[in-house]
Amino acid sequence: MYLLPTKKVSALLVAGIAAMGLCSPAFAQTAPAEKEDPLLAIYRASPTKINNVTHTKLDVRFDYAKRQLIGKAWLTLKPHFYPTDSLTLDAKGMDIRTVSLVQIATVAKFPTDAQLKAARTAPLQYEYDGKVIRVKLNKTYSSNDSYIVYIDYTAKPDEYKTEGSAAITDAKGLYFINPDGTEPNKPIQIWTQGETEASSVWFPTIDKNNQRTTSEISMTVDKKYVTLSNGKLVSQKPIPMAPVRIPGAWSFRTPVPVHDGRR
Repeated sequence: MYLLPTKKVSALLVAGIAAMGLCSPAFAQTAPAEKEDPLLAIYRASPTKINNVTHTKLDVRFDYAKRQLIGKAWLTLKPHFYPTDSLTLDAKGMDIRTVSLVQIATVAKFPTDAQLKAARTAPLQYEYDGKVIRVKLNKTYSSNDSYIVYIDYTAKPDEYKTEGSAAITDAKGLYFINPDGTEPNKPIQIWTQGETEASSVWFPTIDKNNQRTTSEISMTVDKKYVTLSNGKLVSQKPIPMAPVRIPGAWSFRTPVPVHDGRR
């Protein structure tokens, strides 16, 4: 074994390292950046839930000449998780006459006509910009509470100008087909198509695809017409001393997306 003095060993090590630096290629210290997945650019997060609409009850009639729907809506709601004292509803291109709280001590899952008729209502403060109703509730509600909001409104789908989605280019929600009867070979019809967020053109709601609601709808039409809807036909009766009847009081008690529950 041969030992070199410490100073000589250190000098040799430094010289060797320097020599390696001169003759060795340089290596990158970081890997090249990976390309971003193009699917991430079209990712759509689920809409934030503040309130859930659990039941929708509608009473509607139609003005064929004006292509309008005159409606009353009772929405049963409850906070999704956090307590809240406010409510935001989608309601596109409507005339809003009344927004009020239905004062019922215990809110039933499916409020009856008799319960709603007997209940008092209290006006609620709200702001409406033509697309969204922002309502100030009478108090702060928790996720254990349900409450009912009543809206008296007119929907004007033919006057509302909007674009649909890539899949469904129109978004009127409610369609009047030959309402004046001027096309002899075409039937007079009114039908709805709510995807993707077009239901809120003909009734106030939380028009998001992660909302699920049961529903009821009563339609007052001339006696020569027939109504059809999802759900079960629960009543059909003429209105005394009037040339119209209510052939459709339809009930749909399975929660479905807002755009699916009514036809």
